[in-house]
Amino acid sequence: MNELVKTLSENEHPVEVSLRPAKTLDAFKAAVERGYVHVKFTQTRGGTELGVRLNRDLSDLKAIDAADDRGRVKLCGDLVLDYEKVRCVAEIDLQTLNGNGRLELLA
Repeated sequence: MNELVKTLSENEHPVEVSLRPAKTLDAFKAAVERGYVHVKFTQTRGGTELGVRLNRDLSDLKAIDAADDRGRVKLCGDLVLDYEKVRCVAEIDLQTLNGNGRLELLA
């Protein structure tokens, strides 16, 4: 197994939502609406940014529709990283667009 995949699947790690051109809640909402979000693991060498196609059945996005824009959302989506099938799971705080995440190995 690849060292990066192993490291990111062993524990929770700090993450942030990568948004361009600006890191705003509106840009995050638009990305969620499109069903595709970039999650950056910030404490890897150089940062590891993963494009995650959201699985709406596994994600919890209720807080994103709240009128006060507070709370946390859970993002889940499957991808292939270094030839390994993984699921990215991240809990994101809507005020900071930061949180914690991990990878889960898939068979």
